[in-house]
Amino acid sequence: MQEKETTKYFIFSDVFRVPTTGRLLALDLGTKKVGVAVSDEFQFTVRHVRILERKGWKKFLKEVIAFLNEFDAKALVIGLPYKFDGSESEMSAEARRVARNFSLSLEVPVFLQDERVSTYQARRNLWAVGASEKQIREKLDSEAAAIILSDFIELRNQLLKQQQENADI
Repeated sequence: MQEKETTKYFIFSDVFRVPTTGRLLALDLGTKKVGVAVSDEFQFTVRHVRILERKGWKKFLKEVIAFLNEFDAKALVIGLPYKFDGSESEMSAEARRVARNFSLSLEVPVFLQDERVSTYQARRNLWAVGASEKQIREKLDSEAAAIILSDFIELRNQLLKQQQENADI
């Protein structure tokens, strides 16, 4: 069976294909739970939305499509979990598989973003604002998704700025 070709699934090196306006939606994938975050239309701010229970591909796809429609998101960003040494893990392969599946099913482009320390940073952020352990457990994955999306936007903006500076030379 021949695999369907897609041009909507991008690694971050395709940064210049990222829409610079319009909301972006991000997912922090887990095997049981998925954190969801969204940016504003101008991609200045990011907020965590909620946590989805991951129960089957069709239900998961429908929920993500509902979020994309609700926020009129122009792209989907999925956290890519590398090991601390930069190598890939089983979850890295799973994130790539899910990203490819989304790219075949969605009308928006799908991007991957390194998320090595997002969960640690999310826990630290929630702890710093006085969240209880229960609140941390309830918000951790969506807070991690917000960090993934913030990092994605920040890196994209840096690369766009470098491109503009090089063009001005």
